[in-house]
Amino acid sequence: MAHANRPSEDAADEMKVRLRTDLKSAMRTRTSLDVSVLRSLIAALDNAQAVPVGDQHARYVEYEFGDPSVEIPRLVLDAADVEAVLEREASEWSVAADRFEALGQSDKSAELRKQATIVARYLGNPRAAR
Repeated sequence: MAHANRPSEDAADEMKVRLRTDLKSAMRTRTSLDVSVLRSLIAALDNAQAVPVGDQHARYVEYEFGDPSVEIPRLVLDAADVEAVLEREASEWSVAADRFEALGQSDKSAELRKQATIVARYLGNPRAAR
């Protein structure tokens, strides 16, 4: 995964542009399930790009507004990292769907399977799935 250096192409940023474009379309058409899933995927990618804080975190330190010392570049994700994040999200929805199905809650299970299907649109070759 990822370095803090920013090459000209970051697969996560490219995917988030695509997700945000699709999010705007889903919001226009009022497709609430798509909106929910797309927001979750954007958040998952943002979280994957977060720089680990570790023990270096300075708590309760005041900085001047705009102080560049507090700006930390996000991690750069390659295509395999992005694919792994999306696969993990789809898997979590599928596993949850299986659990709800086992509990006899087929309506909730069906909704979770639809969410996993939405994620599947973004797996594989991102340009081919458009």
